[in-house]
Amino acid sequence: MKLLNTLLYCCCLGLFSFTSLKSKFGDKYDIIVAQDGSGNFTNIKSAIEACKSFPYKRITIYIKNGIYHEKVFIPSWNTKISLIGESKDSTIITFGDYFNKINKGSNSTFYTATLLVQGNDFHGENLTIENSAGAVGQAIALALEADRCSFKNCKLLGNQDTLYVAGENARHYFKNCYIEGTTDFIFGEATVLFENCTIHCKANSYITAASTPQNVSYGFIFKNCNLTAASGINKVFLGRPWRKYARTVFLNCKMGSFILPKGWDNWKSADNEKTVFYAEYKSTGEGANKNERVSWSKQLSAQQAVKYTLENIFAGKIKWNSLSENN
Repeated sequence: MKLLNTLLYCCCLGLFSFTSLKSKFGDKYDIIVAQDGSGNFTNIKSAIEACKSFPYKRITIYIKNGIYHEKVFIPSWNTKISLIGESKDSTIITFGDYFNKINKGSNSTFYTATLLVQGNDFHGENLTIENSAGAVGQAIALALEADRCSFKNCKLLGNQDTLYVAGENARHYFKNCYIEGTTDFIFGEATVLFENCTIHCKANSYITAASTPQNVSYGFIFKNCNLTAASGINKVFLGRPWRKYARTVFLNCKMGSFILPKGWDNWKSADNEKTVFYAEYKSTGEGANKNERVSWSKQLSAQQAVKYTLENIFAGKIKWNSLSENN
Protein backbone atom coordinates (compact mmCIF):
# COMPACT_ATOMS: atom_id res chain seq x y z
CA MET A 1 0.00 0.00 0.00
CA LYS A 2 2.84 2.36 0.85
CA LEU A 3 4.48 1.63 -2.53
CA LEU A 4 1.19 2.31 -4.34
CA ASN A 5 0.78 5.64 -2.55
CA THR A 6 4.35 6.58 -3.45
CA LEU A 7 3.75 5.77 -7.12
CA LEU A 8 0.52 7.76 -7.16
CA TYR A 9 2.30 10.69 -5.52
CA CYS A 10 5.07 10.63 -8.13
CA CYS A 11 2.57 10.46 -10.97
CA CYS A 12 0.61 13.38 -9.56
CA LEU A 13 3.81 15.33 -9.02
CA GLY A 14 4.83 14.75 -12.64
CA LEU A 15 1.37 15.76 -13.86
CA PHE A 16 1.44 18.86 -11.66
CA SER A 17 4.87 19.80 -12.98
CA PHE A 18 3.79 19.43 -16.60
CA THR A 19 0.49 21.23 -15.99
CA SER A 20 2.30 24.08 -14.24
CA LEU A 21 4.65 24.46 -17.19
CA LYS A 22 1.78 24.34 -19.68
CA SER A 23 -0.03 26.95 -17.61
CA LYS A 24 3.07 29.16 -17.50
CA PHE A 25 3.63 29.01 -21.25
CA GLY A 26 0.03 28.56 -22.33
CA ASP A 27 -0.57 26.02 -25.08
CA LYS A 28 2.29 27.29 -27.19
CA TYR A 29 4.62 24.35 -26.50
CA ASP A 30 3.94 20.63 -26.80
CA ILE A 31 7.12 19.38 -25.11
CA ILE A 32 9.50 21.09 -22.69
CA VAL A 33 13.17 20.16 -22.28
CA ALA A 34 14.96 21.25 -19.10
CA GLN A 35 18.19 19.92 -17.64
CA ASP A 36 16.99 20.54 -14.09
CA GLY A 37 14.12 18.07 -14.49
CA SER A 38 11.38 20.70 -14.54
CA GLY A 39 10.25 19.76 -18.06
CA ASN A 40 9.15 16.59 -19.82
CA PHE A 41 12.70 15.57 -20.76
CA THR A 42 16.21 16.51 -19.68
CA ASN A 43 17.76 16.19 -23.15
CA ILE A 44 16.74 17.08 -26.69
CA LYS A 45 17.30 13.62 -28.14
CA SER A 46 14.62 12.09 -25.92
CA ALA A 47 12.16 14.84 -26.82
CA ILE A 48 12.66 14.18 -30.54
CA GLU A 49 12.20 10.44 -30.05
CA ALA A 50 8.88 11.11 -28.30
CA CYS A 51 7.45 13.02 -31.27
CA LYS A 52 4.78 11.55 -33.51
CA SER A 53 5.94 10.57 -36.99
CA PHE A 54 4.54 12.58 -39.91
CA PRO A 55 2.23 14.73 -37.73
CA TYR A 56 -0.63 16.72 -39.25
CA LYS A 57 0.15 19.68 -36.98
CA ARG A 58 3.43 21.25 -35.96
CA ILE A 59 5.11 19.90 -32.81
CA THR A 60 6.82 22.64 -30.81
CA ILE A 61 9.58 21.77 -28.36
CA TYR A 62 10.65 24.42 -25.87
CA ILE A 63 14.25 24.12 -24.64
CA LYS A 64 15.16 25.88 -21.42
CA ASN A 65 18.55 27.52 -21.00
CA GLY A 66 21.50 25.19 -20.64
CA ILE A 67 24.47 23.71 -22.46
CA TYR A 68 23.25 20.54 -24.15
CA HIS A 69 26.22 18.35 -25.07
CA GLU A 70 24.34 16.34 -27.67
CA LYS A 71 24.54 15.25 -31.27
CA VAL A 72 20.94 15.93 -32.29
CA PHE A 73 19.25 14.16 -35.21
CA ILE A 74 15.85 15.05 -36.69
CA PRO A 75 14.96 12.04 -38.89
CA SER A 76 12.90 12.26 -42.07
CA TRP A 77 9.75 10.93 -40.37
CA ASN A 78 9.84 13.68 -37.74
CA THR A 79 8.45 16.48 -39.90
CA LYS A 80 6.99 19.81 -38.73
CA ILE A 81 9.19 20.06 -35.64
CA SER A 82 10.11 23.39 -34.03
CA LEU A 83 12.94 23.74 -31.51
CA ILE A 84 12.47 27.00 -29.59
CA GLY A 85 15.19 28.00 -27.15
CA GLU A 86 14.65 30.10 -24.05
CA SER A 87 17.36 32.51 -25.22
CA LYS A 88 19.77 32.56 -28.15
CA ASP A 89 22.95 33.01 -26.09
CA SER A 90 22.12 30.58 -23.28
CA THR A 91 20.33 27.71 -25.02
CA ILE A 92 23.32 25.95 -26.52
CA ILE A 93 23.51 22.69 -28.47
CA THR A 94 27.16 21.69 -28.79
CA PHE A 95 29.29 18.76 -29.91
CA GLY A 96 32.84 18.33 -31.21
CA ASP A 97 33.00 15.86 -34.10
CA TYR A 98 35.39 16.63 -36.98
CA PHE A 99 36.72 15.00 -40.16
CA ASN A 100 39.71 13.13 -38.76
CA LYS A 101 37.86 12.09 -35.63
CA ILE A 102 35.07 10.51 -37.67
CA ASN A 103 37.64 8.78 -39.93
CA LYS A 104 35.15 7.38 -42.47
CA GLY A 105 37.11 8.25 -45.58
CA SER A 106 36.63 11.14 -48.00
CA ASN A 107 33.01 11.75 -46.95
CA SER A 108 33.74 12.06 -43.23
CA THR A 109 32.69 15.72 -43.24
CA PHE A 110 29.02 14.82 -43.56
CA TYR A 111 29.04 12.78 -40.34
CA THR A 112 30.30 15.64 -38.19
CA ALA A 113 27.15 17.75 -37.71
CA THR A 114 26.07 18.76 -34.23
CA LEU A 115 22.48 19.16 -35.47
CA LEU A 116 21.40 17.13 -38.51
CA VAL A 117 17.91 17.81 -39.90
CA GLN A 118 16.32 15.40 -42.36
CA GLY A 119 12.68 16.13 -41.48
CA ASN A 120 10.91 18.64 -43.72
CA ASP A 121 9.39 21.87 -42.37
CA PHE A 122 11.78 22.19 -39.45
CA HIS A 123 12.01 25.48 -37.58
CA GLY A 124 14.69 26.63 -35.11
CA GLU A 125 14.58 29.77 -32.99
CA ASN A 126 16.58 31.34 -30.14
CA LEU A 127 19.31 28.70 -30.29
CA THR A 128 23.08 28.49 -30.42
CA ILE A 129 24.23 25.52 -32.49
CA GLU A 130 27.95 24.89 -32.14
CA ASN A 131 30.62 22.56 -33.39
CA SER A 132 33.20 22.87 -30.62
CA ALA A 133 36.00 20.92 -32.34
CA GLY A 134 38.00 24.07 -33.06
CA ALA A 135 40.20 24.81 -36.06
CA VAL A 136 40.92 21.16 -36.91
CA GLY A 137 39.44 20.92 -40.39
CA GLN A 138 35.93 20.17 -41.59
CA ALA A 139 33.45 20.24 -38.71
CA ILE A 140 29.76 20.98 -39.35
CA ALA A 141 27.58 22.70 -36.76
CA LEU A 142 24.29 22.51 -38.68
CA ALA A 143 23.45 20.21 -41.61
CA LEU A 144 20.13 20.50 -43.44
CA GLU A 145 19.14 17.52 -45.59
CA ALA A 146 15.46 18.42 -45.84
CA ASP A 147 13.16 20.95 -47.49
CA ARG A 148 11.56 24.09 -46.09
CA CYS A 149 13.73 24.63 -43.01
CA SER A 150 13.72 28.02 -41.32
CA PHE A 151 15.81 29.60 -38.57
CA LYS A 152 15.20 32.81 -36.68
CA ASN A 153 17.44 34.55 -34.14
CA CYS A 154 19.98 31.71 -34.00
CA LYS A 155 23.77 31.52 -33.73
CA LEU A 156 25.81 29.02 -35.74
CA LEU A 157 29.32 28.66 -34.34
CA GLY A 158 32.19 26.80 -35.95
CA ASN A 159 35.20 27.03 -38.20
CA GLN A 160 35.49 25.20 -41.51
CA ASP A 161 32.15 24.04 -42.99
CA THR A 162 29.93 25.48 -40.25
CA LEU A 163 26.68 25.28 -42.23
CA TYR A 164 25.86 22.59 -44.80
CA VAL A 165 22.66 23.01 -46.84
CA ALA A 166 21.90 20.00 -49.02
CA GLY A 167 19.22 19.04 -51.53
CA GLU A 168 18.88 19.85 -55.23
CA ASN A 169 15.42 21.39 -54.80
CA ALA A 170 15.61 22.17 -51.09
CA ARG A 171 14.75 25.63 -49.73
CA HIS A 172 15.87 27.18 -46.47
CA TYR A 173 15.47 30.55 -44.76
CA PHE A 174 17.64 32.25 -42.13
CA LYS A 175 16.47 35.49 -40.55
CA ASN A 176 18.29 37.62 -37.96
CA CYS A 177 20.93 34.93 -37.46
CA TYR A 178 24.66 35.02 -36.70
CA ILE A 179 26.87 32.62 -38.68
CA GLU A 180 30.62 32.38 -38.21
CA GLY A 181 33.43 30.32 -39.65
CA THR A 182 36.73 30.11 -41.47
CA THR A 183 36.78 28.26 -44.82
CA ASP A 184 33.71 27.54 -46.99
CA PHE A 185 31.62 27.92 -43.87
CA ILE A 186 28.37 28.20 -45.82
CA PHE A 187 28.26 25.43 -48.43
CA GLY A 188 25.94 23.12 -50.35
CA GLU A 189 23.45 22.82 -53.20
CA ALA A 190 20.21 24.11 -51.65
CA THR A 191 18.50 27.42 -52.35
CA VAL A 192 18.94 29.56 -49.22
CA LEU A 193 17.92 33.09 -48.31
CA PHE A 194 19.87 34.80 -45.52
CA GLU A 195 18.03 37.93 -44.45
CA ASN A 196 19.30 40.50 -41.92
CA CYS A 197 22.05 38.10 -40.83
CA THR A 198 25.56 38.73 -39.55
CA ILE A 199 28.20 36.70 -41.40
CA HIS A 200 31.41 36.65 -39.38
CA CYS A 201 34.76 35.63 -40.90
CA LYS A 202 37.39 34.12 -38.59
CA ALA A 203 40.14 33.49 -41.18
CA ASN A 204 41.52 34.76 -44.46
CA SER A 205 39.59 32.37 -46.65
CA TYR A 206 36.21 31.90 -48.37
CA ILE A 207 32.72 32.59 -47.03
CA THR A 208 30.64 30.49 -49.42
CA ALA A 209 31.11 27.34 -51.48
CA ALA A 210 27.84 26.80 -53.33
CA SER A 211 27.26 23.66 -55.37
CA THR A 212 24.06 24.84 -57.06
CA PRO A 213 22.73 22.37 -59.66
CA GLN A 214 22.57 23.60 -63.25
CA ASN A 215 18.77 23.57 -63.41
CA VAL A 216 18.24 25.65 -60.24
CA SER A 217 17.45 29.36 -60.65
CA TYR A 218 18.63 30.53 -57.22
CA GLY A 219 21.47 29.46 -54.97
CA PHE A 220 22.65 31.44 -51.95
CA ILE A 221 21.07 34.87 -51.52
CA PHE A 222 22.26 37.27 -48.82
CA LYS A 223 19.86 40.17 -48.33
CA ASN A 224 20.51 43.10 -46.00
CA CYS A 225 23.31 41.20 -44.27
CA ASN A 226 26.35 42.53 -42.41
CA LEU A 227 29.72 40.93 -43.20
CA THR A 228 32.15 41.25 -40.29
CA ALA A 229 35.56 39.79 -39.41
CA ALA A 230 37.80 39.01 -36.48
CA SER A 231 40.76 41.25 -35.71
CA GLY A 232 43.63 40.84 -38.17
CA ILE A 233 41.53 39.29 -40.95
CA ASN A 234 42.07 41.16 -44.22
CA LYS A 235 41.82 38.78 -47.20
CA VAL A 236 38.41 37.17 -47.53
CA PHE A 237 36.63 36.07 -50.70
CA LEU A 238 32.83 36.24 -50.98
CA GLY A 239 32.83 32.77 -52.43
CA ARG A 240 34.26 30.05 -54.63
CA PRO A 241 32.41 27.33 -56.58
CA TRP A 242 32.27 23.90 -54.96
CA ARG A 243 30.58 22.87 -58.23
CA LYS A 244 30.75 24.69 -61.54
CA TYR A 245 27.19 26.10 -61.60
CA ALA A 246 27.44 27.80 -58.22
CA ARG A 247 25.08 30.75 -57.74
CA THR A 248 25.62 33.33 -54.96
CA VAL A 249 24.16 36.83 -54.75
CA PHE A 250 24.62 39.62 -52.19
CA LEU A 251 21.84 42.24 -52.08
CA ASN A 252 22.18 45.46 -50.06
CA CYS A 253 24.88 43.97 -47.86
CA LYS A 254 27.47 45.82 -45.82
CA MET A 255 31.03 44.57 -46.34
CA GLY A 256 34.09 45.43 -44.31
CA SER A 257 37.53 46.20 -45.76
CA PHE A 258 38.60 42.59 -45.24
CA ILE A 259 36.68 41.58 -48.39
CA LEU A 260 39.21 41.39 -51.21
CA PRO A 261 38.61 43.88 -54.05
CA LYS A 262 38.22 41.11 -56.64
CA GLY A 263 35.57 39.49 -54.47
CA TRP A 264 35.38 36.02 -55.96
CA ASP A 265 37.64 33.03 -56.61
CA ASN A 266 37.35 30.44 -59.41
CA TRP A 267 38.65 27.49 -57.33
CA LYS A 268 41.70 27.07 -59.58
CA SER A 269 39.63 26.56 -62.74
CA ALA A 270 39.10 29.23 -65.40
CA ASP A 271 36.30 27.07 -66.81
CA ASN A 272 34.23 27.82 -63.71
CA GLU A 273 34.21 31.47 -64.71
CA LYS A 274 31.96 30.59 -67.67
CA THR A 275 29.34 28.75 -65.63
CA VAL A 276 29.05 30.38 -62.18
CA PHE A 277 26.64 33.19 -61.36
CA TYR A 278 28.18 35.55 -58.82
CA ALA A 279 26.48 38.91 -58.38
CA GLU A 280 25.93 41.88 -56.10
CA TYR A 281 23.46 44.72 -55.81
CA LYS A 282 24.19 47.91 -53.91
CA SER A 283 26.93 46.52 -51.68
CA THR A 284 28.13 49.09 -49.14
CA GLY A 285 31.14 49.54 -46.89
CA GLU A 286 34.87 49.50 -47.52
CA GLY A 287 34.68 46.03 -49.05
CA ALA A 288 32.20 47.06 -51.74
CA ASN A 289 34.67 47.56 -54.59
CA LYS A 290 32.37 47.05 -57.56
CA ASN A 291 34.86 48.50 -60.04
CA GLU A 292 37.56 46.06 -58.96
CA ARG A 293 35.53 42.86 -58.89
CA VAL A 294 36.53 40.00 -61.21
CA SER A 295 35.18 40.54 -64.73
CA TRP A 296 33.13 37.35 -64.63
CA SER A 297 30.99 38.52 -61.69
CA LYS A 298 27.99 40.79 -62.11
CA GLN A 299 26.56 43.98 -60.65
CA LEU A 300 22.79 43.69 -60.85
CA SER A 301 20.50 46.44 -62.08
CA ALA A 302 17.44 47.46 -60.07
CA GLN A 303 15.28 45.61 -62.59
CA GLN A 304 17.29 42.43 -62.07
CA ALA A 305 17.45 42.75 -58.28
CA VAL A 306 13.70 43.17 -57.84
CA LYS A 307 13.07 39.54 -58.81
CA TYR A 308 14.73 38.32 -55.57
CA THR A 309 11.50 38.03 -53.60
CA LEU A 310 10.44 35.31 -51.16
CA GLU A 311 7.84 34.09 -53.63
CA ASN A 312 10.32 33.76 -56.49
CA ILE A 313 13.22 32.37 -54.49
CA PHE A 314 11.12 29.69 -52.78
CA ALA A 315 8.84 28.79 -55.69
CA GLY A 316 8.49 25.05 -56.16
CA LYS A 317 6.12 22.15 -56.71
CA ILE A 318 5.16 22.32 -53.04
CA LYS A 319 4.22 25.81 -51.85
CA TRP A 320 6.05 26.90 -48.71
CA ASN A 321 3.53 28.38 -46.26
CA SER A 322 5.71 28.02 -43.17
CA LEU A 323 7.42 31.34 -43.85
CA SER A 324 4.40 33.20 -42.53
CA GLU A 325 3.82 30.56 -39.84
CA ASN A 326 7.24 30.84 -38.22
CA ASN A 327 8.69 34.14 -39.35
